[in-house]
Amino acid sequence: MSISEDSPTRSMRKPMLLQSTREMHGRRSSMPGRRNVQKGRQQGRSKTKPEAYPPRYVEDFGEARTQLEVFFNIPLGHRVTMRPMLIDTHTHLDDDRYNDDRDTMIARAREAGVSTFITIGCDLATSRSAAELAGRHSFVYATVGIHPHEVKHIADDWYDELRRLARHDKVVAYGEIGLDYHYNHSPPTLQRERFREQVCLARELSLPIVIHTREAQDDTIAILKEERAAEVGGVFHCFSGDARLAKDALDLGFFLSFSGVITFQNAATLRDIVKTVPLDRILIETDCPYLTPVPHRGTRNEPAYVRFVADKIAELKTISAEEVGTITTRNAQRVFKIP
Repeated sequence: MSISEDSPTRSMRKPMLLQSTREMHGRRSSMPGRRNVQKGRQQGRSKTKPEAYPPRYVEDFGEARTQLEVFFNIPLGHRVTMRPMLIDTHTHLDDDRYNDDRDTMIARAREAGVSTFITIGCDLATSRSAAELAGRHSFVYATVGIHPHEVKHIADDWYDELRRLARHDKVVAYGEIGLDYHYNHSPPTLQRERFREQVCLARELSLPIVIHTREAQDDTIAILKEERAAEVGGVFHCFSGDARLAKDALDLGFFLSFSGVITFQNAATLRDIVKTVPLDRILIETDCPYLTPVPHRGTRNEPAYVRFVADKIAELKTISAEEVGTITTRNAQRVFKIP
């Protein structure tokens, strides 16, 4: 929960409920003049069901207020609001770095306010793992697809297996797919060929696309246009491109997802782009276990840290974190068609 200082203590004028009706039942008869009144009512209504006693209210706030402030560690002169639940739209929950504490890590994120996780397929094995994890948790969804680093490994039967996995009712998108000319773990020519094939497969499956692009924005946009990716839409995950790529992606109807990178000291240009992107086209993610946001740089990333991304967007757009959470959650529900 968070606290805002815009509500004066006069909002506390309504008396506060301290005890339940059951607890007060025995005390009412000891109140001055109450016994005779109660007896008269019972005689007059002996054949009807007795009225439930109304709860007792305390008009003096002094002691009650102090007790609640101590219990919740919150000054009650401030308005208390619950922060909305968040959706981490890009995680790798099957990563080996979570093998020792995966369930604890997920529970920690849930306690931190993450209601929903989307775990990503990057090759055939991780696509299977993503679907399996999603099947075990009601709040986890999955994607399937082959990352540009891994397209050199695609075998003849992989696309048929991806079609089969995509029929799982918890698979909500195809990806992450795209182009990565920074590392070129797969040859660029092969990356482009496989990217086209997978965009066509996503359209065949009627699934939104999760895009990975690095130092390849012109080819990425060109292929998306030529293969009519706008028919299914999707998201540019971990967006780190320039303003032109942001405009091209938005013009295609895609969403932009921002990660912990926007908290990095050297990401001033990216933060400027965040300021210009309409809030109703923004998603948030961790890309965990990678790209840990400030203030946890240097440690393993995890979904609980997606709140730092939401907080930074709120700061950049000079709005509340609550508004960022509410709108980005609604955006994710719209893109991935999840409840």
